[in-house]
Amino acid sequence: MSTKSVFNDASLEFLEKYLNNASPTGYESNGQKLWMDYLKPYVDEFITDIYGTCVGVINPDAPYKVVIEGHADEISWYVNYITDQGLIYVIRNGGSDHQIAPSKRVNIHTKNGIVKGVFGWPAIHTRNRDKEENPKIDNLFIDIGCESKDEVEKLGVHVGCVITYPDEFFVLNDNKFVCRAIDNRMGGFMIAEVARLLHENGKKLPFGLYITNSVQEEVGLRGAEMITNRIKPNVAIVTDVCHDTTTPMINKKIEGETQIGKGPVITYAPAVQNNLREHIISTALSNNIPFQRLASSRITGTDTDAFAYSNGGVASALISLPLRYMHTTVEMVHRDDVENVIRLIYETVLNMKNEDTYSYFN
Repeated sequence: MSTKSVFNDASLEFLEKYLNNASPTGYESNGQKLWMDYLKPYVDEFITDIYGTCVGVINPDAPYKVVIEGHADEISWYVNYITDQGLIYVIRNGGSDHQIAPSKRVNIHTKNGIVKGVFGWPAIHTRNRDKEENPKIDNLFIDIGCESKDEVEKLGVHVGCVITYPDEFFVLNDNKFVCRAIDNRMGGFMIAEVARLLHENGKKLPFGLYITNSVQEEVGLRGAEMITNRIKPNVAIVTDVCHDTTTPMINKKIEGETQIGKGPVITYAPAVQNNLREHIISTALSNNIPFQRLASSRITGTDTDAFAYSNGGVASALISLPLRYMHTTVEMVHRDDVENVIRLIYETVLNMKNEDTYSYFN
């Protein structure tokens, strides 16, 4: 495959639109529709399940099945309590970071449309500087400009409404992509690009390829858990994000050392099948694709775990995209890494055969 950019103008247009769209856990449908519309020319059929995981399939009749997977959902909040004064208290939907919330703008999703609001916070002049109180769930509140609970409810806001941040995509220094929810809609973008490249390059596969965009990863890998039992794959290659540990206040002795711009990250973990991982590494080496290594203790914390331990065991591996500032509204990745993850998955799939079993004893 050529080393020129794997993106085209339509790719980047889709990426920006897809990242800017809100797809909170449990409410991924609008994003999934965008993703399926983009993927449709490059696959033979779609599978969807009742919770919203979407799968584009190439060669659906083939008995041997390979999954490439990302997840579609983003962290968010739920309306949990409305005070008589019209202020809103929240609980997490996924791993939302309480420390970044104060002074952030929010979108509250209602049946009447979006209601704008802000996370309020006491002014510095009014706080006890000898004993500053940190943001936490029981003191975070949203102000939507109302003066009573009735006024809030008339706008369509009620307990259970989901809340997202409106922060949108932009580029820093020509090669850094920044947005909320790059974790992990960038994964959905990358696997869609693999399907596009296979189609545009006229590549035929001897097995079924299941391009899988799972829901509800942020609350326990639930979408992957459901869809793997439906597909029953032979192999699963999962892509997610991992930390750039070279930024301040991260202990590399604990987190390892991975950095944006240095290539895809290949994980060593019990859930990662050794021979499949070595196939990916040899593919990277033979195609001059830079990569990094990461070790995960016990679990990977990604959909890899759900696939690996399903259906009596599925040969699974994890290719991660290094990212700065995870679970904030300014998640940052390097364009080169995005392209190289796409290249690595593409070449790995091309180098597979339908008889590859990746036996533990190979």
